[in-house]
Amino acid sequence: MANGEDRAASVFGNAQDPKVYEKACRGKEGFVKRFGDDSGTVYHLRATSTPAIGEPLGVRNLRLAKGGAAAPALDLAADAAAQPPAPATPRTVGDAAGKPLVVGNIRMGFGHYRISMAMASAARAMGYTPYWLDLAGFPESTGSKVIAYQNKLYSMGSRLSQAVPPFNAAVWEPLNSEGFRKLSYNAGDQKNAELCVPLFRDLPRDVPYIGTHAWPSQAAVHAGLTHVVNAVPDNWPMALHLAEGSIHAVQTPGAYLGYKELRGMWPGHVLKPMPDDAIAYTGHYVDHELVANIEADCAARRERVLGGGPVRYLLSVGGAGAQSELFCAICEKLLPYVRRGEAVLFVNVGDHRKVWKELAKKVAGLRDEAQLHFGDFEEVRAFAETALTGEVTGIHAFCDDDIFAAVYSSNLLMRCSDVLVTKPSEFSFYPVPKLMIHRVGGHEAWGAIRAAEVGDGTYEIDDTAEVLGMLDSFQADRELIAAMCDRIEDANRIGVYDGAYRCVELAANGHV
Repeated sequence: MANGEDRAASVFGNAQDPKVYEKACRGKEGFVKRFGDDSGTVYHLRATSTPAIGEPLGVRNLRLAKGGAAAPALDLAADAAAQPPAPATPRTVGDAAGKPLVVGNIRMGFGHYRISMAMASAARAMGYTPYWLDLAGFPESTGSKVIAYQNKLYSMGSRLSQAVPPFNAAVWEPLNSEGFRKLSYNAGDQKNAELCVPLFRDLPRDVPYIGTHAWPSQAAVHAGLTHVVNAVPDNWPMALHLAEGSIHAVQTPGAYLGYKELRGMWPGHVLKPMPDDAIAYTGHYVDHELVANIEADCAARRERVLGGGPVRYLLSVGGAGAQSELFCAICEKLLPYVRRGEAVLFVNVGDHRKVWKELAKKVAGLRDEAQLHFGDFEEVRAFAETALTGEVTGIHAFCDDDIFAAVYSSNLLMRCSDVLVTKPSEFSFYPVPKLMIHRVGGHEAWGAIRAAEVGDGTYEIDDTAEVLGMLDSFQADRELIAAMCDRIEDANRIGVYDGAYRCVELAANGHV
């Protein structure tokens, strides 16, 4: 509960059905029986360096302090003040230096980590010291155990949806588009989020806080934090993402209206809308390093593709490791272009080494021709930096067992790529030309719609033959890529990609 309010009983003045509320309470009780009750446990935190993104983004990682209840409480303000000041940028805020900003997140696929990195990057560019709080990263706690259990189920369902079409049509698509959309779904999540409250003991109540999944946002509100921004992903309004008591940031005008009116969240009911101070349209959540270099990167793409150079494709495998058959077909299609020097292929399998092994086994010649960049993040950084202005040929595969390096490698490679081949996940909102392949879950469909409307990506292509045909089109008509660069620059001029900066402002101010 937050300030005496039971967030599971109603949402923005819309009372839940009593049976829904009772079910949510039973669900929480079931998790307590399964994973234990740590509501009275004292957890203290410590701030440490963060792999991969610690140096470039200035991110501090919040972990459990050694010694448990006997450990001293973390003085977050003092730790932030002790960090080297962030390099000044045109986005730097005068009074931000030495102040902390917490990014609350979970790993569920790669998307929520990717949003978190965008928030941390923007915070750093504005002068704040960003802190990383992964609620799934405390295996001793009940809340983390619940998140790990649910994430395992979600990943399994995601992979199964791509392997078994009837399951996808009958279960996965409806669940991800309409099931999570229902107001009733929010009740269970709110109760479960209460289990994460013990992890917030050391955070000041008024610290600027951005949650990049509803659970960290809900938990922060339950813990009494007052400056909570709930960075809503995707572009399809769902009650799953509601965290009453926070400011809901949304990336598109359509999402703003849909969330404001709680559209379709209780079929047959006209719901009370969200109040004005609970929601804000911010624009797309994008890292500062990408936004600040949009003009230079688009100019480099035009020079490459219109000048007759090879088209560089970045193929990013999603966090669930789904769609392997489609990835194989794409690699097979591009191999002849690569061999003729007309294309370059970057394949980032994240931390899914087994996915690379499967690709290399199924696609003849892929392993022999690929240069591997596995487990050396500094080498990947150097490669991506050199590729911004230098020539690149062949196939390059990327993998890292460290989740931070695995996710952030794609961020680095985006800048030196011409086309990002991706499902309509959070990548839909990034300023790079995109070929949007079939979604994994119905909620992702509207990400591709947004990209197609902005003009920085294709519409969603759910047929493999059509995906391969689009690759032929990019190769034959380079103006398609140049035109997407034009649209990226148009969108940038009106602040479409400024969402992460706006979220930081909202968290710092504590109001819309």
